[in-house]
Amino acid sequence: MATNVSPYSNVEDDPFGDVRENVENPMKRLFFGYGRRYRLAFFVGLIGSIFSRLLDLMPPLILGIAIDTVLTGDQELYEALPLLAENQLPVTEEGQLLFLLVALGSSFVFAAFFHYWRNWGFNLFAQNVQHDVRTDTYERLQQLDLGFFADKQTGELMSVMSNDVNQLETFLNDGMNSSFRLGVMVLGIGAILFWINWQLALIALLPVPLIAFFTYFFVKAIQPRYAKMRASVGKLNSRLENNLGGIEVIKAFTAEKYESSRVVQSSRDYFDTNWEAVKIRIKFFPAIRLLAGLGFVVTFTVGSFWVLTGEAPGPLTGTLMVGQFVTFILYTQQFVWPVAQFGEIINMYQRAKASTERIFGLMDEEPAIDNGNEKLSVSKGFVEYKDVSFSYNEGESVLDGIDFDVKPGNTVALVGPTGAGKTTTARLLPRFYRPDSGEIRVDGQDISSVSVEGLRDNIGYVGQTSFLFSGTIKDNIAYGEREASYDEVVEAAKKAEAHEFIKDLPHGYDTEVGERGVKLSGGQRQRITIARTILKDPKILIFDEATSDVDTETEKKIQKSIQRLTEDKTTLAIAHRLSTIRSADKILVMENGRIIESGSHEELLKKENKYYRLWNAQIEDAS
Repeated sequence: MATNVSPYSNVEDDPFGDVRENVENPMKRLFFGYGRRYRLAFFVGLIGSIFSRLLDLMPPLILGIAIDTVLTGDQELYEALPLLAENQLPVTEEGQLLFLLVALGSSFVFAAFFHYWRNWGFNLFAQNVQHDVRTDTYERLQQLDLGFFADKQTGELMSVMSNDVNQLETFLNDGMNSSFRLGVMVLGIGAILFWINWQLALIALLPVPLIAFFTYFFVKAIQPRYAKMRASVGKLNSRLENNLGGIEVIKAFTAEKYESSRVVQSSRDYFDTNWEAVKIRIKFFPAIRLLAGLGFVVTFTVGSFWVLTGEAPGPLTGTLMVGQFVTFILYTQQFVWPVAQFGEIINMYQRAKASTERIFGLMDEEPAIDNGNEKLSVSKGFVEYKDVSFSYNEGESVLDGIDFDVKPGNTVALVGPTGAGKTTTARLLPRFYRPDSGEIRVDGQDISSVSVEGLRDNIGYVGQTSFLFSGTIKDNIAYGEREASYDEVVEAAKKAEAHEFIKDLPHGYDTEVGERGVKLSGGQRQRITIARTILKDPKILIFDEATSDVDTETEKKIQKSIQRLTEDKTTLAIAHRLSTIRSADKILVMENGRIIESGSHEELLKKENKYYRLWNAQIEDAS
């Protein structure tokens, strides 16, 4: 027998910790899964980065050559430029100086050109990957069933699709840019330093092994802390999102201080996890700079004595000219900065890796409901529930042996006390959830084997909560039929008894309803959601207390329009007010997840059981 154990298990520290641990090679998947789509932009950025950085190395080299050849005369120009023949170079000092100045200016011009293409390529690459990852993550979220969203908070999901995805863009642009700058500068400067004086170059590069050693331990220490930090961001976002969404309740119960304390606690948790990572960073980066700086000081000291005395100090041999020493010092200083930046690149990489694990962990979630391959063919709309059982969590039964049918064109109403299982029963029909056992059929087809999209296209659902999207009234009514004309929207509103109040609004059907429809009353929102379903014109209708937020007079009007709407449609209606469903073809009385009575209104009153008592209780309340 199938079980409905939620695959979306939670962990205390990180709601995505279970799936994050199962993500293999997240950065490889990011680059080769998404990055390969934009390899042209990446290639342009890569070429631009390499040549721009190489050209950035030219000015110190040209300066050193100018000192040794033109200013001091310690070396001939053709000796300093072995790639050019003597007859290809100017003879006079003025000509040689002009030649070097032209070369210097050209290096700046061409460097600017390649810097532009570097920025264009890497930015385009990063923005496209970021866009694709975010949209694919949202696409995946839409495929997951309601059980997933019951286990995750909105703020946590928003944190993944916003903060974590933005973290990728930072690394793919700034991090990649810095990585290639580091590679080109270190290799380029190293090669030039060894070309100028390999002995002094060895001294300059002494800090590199120590930097690599410290970086290894930095990575080991920082990675788990970034994972915790990303989780704490999600929890903080969830707290803020919940509080802003429930601001009316907070004010009604004067709970501002209480909620402020909860936000303070969530923010403190984020502060603590972030500070753990910060403490490691603020120790690591100064240490790297110190090592690189010490290497520079040692290089400057040895080179200075070498130039001043004219003799190689200690075991060193050969000569060192002034221009070579100036070039060497300038390059060593440039070498210190990218080496010190190596830690920052690792830092960005680890942040991006933690975010990528959460993103792909979310993408790898498997829907609890499989999308069937068969096409649903609805001709009559005959609905059957056959011995259906369901539980949200293992061992906690919500429905047990539900068995009934709704004939084409008929209306079956579900009534009973709160928690009886009425809404859950209705939600199984559009496959918002999957039953543990039993079958639900539409025109003889088992809905578990048909496509979810095809099934829901044939069902109109009006839930207990009247949710409206930020936008105009027209957009909200036409949500299910976005190509509908203005006249069709108005006609649907009239049938839902909504046209009168809409036309009295300042902008009529173009009135903005605000987030979640906050600018409208509960009854107005309810009528718009009913108009939305009327416009869709499905074969099967589900009304889950569709008139719960309207007054008695409006309820009577809506009931008339619903009766007209349901005359030739299969309808499943849930009602708390029994007066709204007394004309239903069949009424099912539910209690504790089971059907305990069934029949028409008159038949159930004659039995004088549960329905009879519910009816009389409501009559007394109305009196």
